[in-house]
Amino acid sequence: MISGKTTLIAHLGYPTATFKAPMIYNPWFEQQGIDAVVMPMGVLPEDYAVSLRQIMRFTNLRGALVTMPHKVVTLDLVDEATPTARIAGACNAILKRPDGSLLGDMFDGAGFVRGVQRKGRSFRGARVLVSGAGGVGSAIAASIAQAGAAELALFDARAESAEALAARLRQHYPSLTVRTGSKDPAGFDIVVNATPLGMQEGDPLPFDIARIAPSTFVGEVVMKSEYTPLLRAAMDKGCAVQVGTDMLFEQIPAYLEFFGFGTTTAEALRAVAKLQY
Repeated sequence: MISGKTTLIAHLGYPTATFKAPMIYNPWFEQQGIDAVVMPMGVLPEDYAVSLRQIMRFTNLRGALVTMPHKVVTLDLVDEATPTARIAGACNAILKRPDGSLLGDMFDGAGFVRGVQRKGRSFRGARVLVSGAGGVGSAIAASIAQAGAAELALFDARAESAEALAARLRQHYPSLTVRTGSKDPAGFDIVVNATPLGMQEGDPLPFDIARIAPSTFVGEVVMKSEYTPLLRAAMDKGCAVQVGTDMLFEQIPAYLEFFGFGTTTAEALRAVAKLQY
């Protein structure tokens, strides 16, 4: 039940039809007796900069979750950003502090990496390919570098985005081998789709599935369906996979701490979540 006392967390992005976070957070809030709610708010890219400042003036708002396509631009719209967000070049969380200033942070990468590690796959010394150098891809790449990967290959349809991410990674992780320009998955231990490919019917696969070895771990960020065409094709080859929502479940405890709601576990969240696809 939403009342005048309910604390709001905006969920900002576009389109909102694929949003999964409210179906995880809100059942948990209800179970815990916390009077708070995650509220989807669709904002077009051209309206985002103006809308964000107005939304953040709502007096019953604690902050916001930020998703595609706004993560990168959000970094320049907050008053302060954490080092993690700066390295990633994007924000997916905004905290409105008591003085009204906005603090940005990024949890996508940590959530993705924790999910893969909990499945028994280590990044230490691994060769990893990440396709997509936007907000989510940049965050995942930064966390993979932090987790000890030996080589990181980056690809983006906008070559300059991949090059900019590579430069930031080389600055902070000088011993990491960083390559750009190819999305050929052959020879990699882990490949990650951090592009929107898979959100629309008829999208091409983000990788040439024939070039992926059965020993390769395949990760996905798209959440339109639990098992996207990429993941189904990878599983047909015998690959271990990670679905898009795993990243969400693993990062939500960090989000809750960021917003001051305590913490929980991915297992506790899964037990009450009401996901729909």
